[in-house]
Amino acid sequence: MYAVISTGGKQYRVSKGDIIQIEKLDQNEGETVLFDKILLISNNGKVSIGKPFLEKSKIEGVVKSQGRDKKVSIIKFHRRKHYKKQAGHRQSFTKVEITNIAEG
Repeated sequence: MYAVISTGGKQYRVSKGDIIQIEKLDQNEGETVLFDKILLISNNGKVSIGKPFLEKSKIEGVVKSQGRDKKVSIIKFHRRKHYKKQAGHRQSFTKVEITNIAEG
């Protein structure tokens, strides 16, 4: 059994017990998260597809940790023009363990 959820502007394929790294959520470690934007649920070959989301289905998860990803370097450079800019960015993330997939 698996599901496709939408969170943080991205889509993730999840199963029970999976640990996923998603965009930062304002939750503390150990708190429960409910995902209600469910696009698809597949249960032993029976597929339910939302238009755009499944209404009565819920997916629960537990926040495992908060963190920041590796640094991404941004360099802008124009040759022979005496122009160079350097910057960096570290994206915040939340690790969530999927505990339950409830089909409505």
